[in-house]
Amino acid sequence: MATLNPTQGPSSGGNSVVITGTNFTGATSVKFGNKSASFTVNSPTQITATAPSGSGVVGVTVTTPGGTTSPVNYFYVPQPIKTTLSNTSGPLAGATTTISGANLSTASSVSFGTVGSATPTVVNDNTITVTAPTSGTAQTVPITVTTKGGSTNGLFFSYVGAPTTTGIDPASGPEAGGTASTITGTGLSDTTSVTYGTASAAFVVNSDSQLIAYAPPGTGTVTVNVTTPGGTDSTQTFTYVPPPT
Repeated sequence: MATLNPTQGPSSGGNSVVITGTNFTGATSVKFGNKSASFTVNSPTQITATAPSGSGVVGVTVTTPGGTTSPVNYFYVPQPIKTTLSNTSGPLAGATTTISGANLSTASSVSFGTVGSATPTVVNDNTITVTAPTSGTAQTVPITVTTKGGSTNGLFFSYVGAPTTTGIDPASGPEAGGTASTITGTGLSDTTSVTYGTASAAFVVNSDSQLIAYAPPGTGTVTVNVTTPGGTDSTQTFTYVPPPT
């Protein structure tokens, strides 16, 4: 019985399939199911065929003047579909994101524009996880998933530079909290949290270079942490002033 390598390919066809067997000299046709394929007889024991388009499972046969081989199963893999990313942005060092969609079980690589490619972890046919490679600059890149069924695009990942803070004014306030402080710096437009020590603070982003944070209750001098998808800046401090007694 003849064998195939590979035994699967994209529904669009076009990939090379090596058929190994015997007595292939003078072969007149190669068929994938009821579709004829172009082919080259390499030797009496080997044929290279180009798979036509198709779907599902089909039998591959070789016909020579001496007859037709028994069919060998070939599996058509549907094109991958991706619908969502769990993380659409992350630091320049990369971040792990989950890609949801369909027909992902044979995923072999995920490329992030020209930044590079990464090997995904297949969770199931609808889900894969992948860690974005490191980027040298902040940029938004398309994501391409490659499987046995082909490639798919349509989603984007944004590399975000780490935030920096250059000042906080005022840098002190009552222990009861509520002080509105203007924090200046760069890369602040995507701020996701501000904490005074470990306590979360309410905040309003005015621009990429400025936000206003409202001190929660606290004591002593604490670090002010500004976090974005690009990382966390902990340069500034805030001092709580105790009430008079």
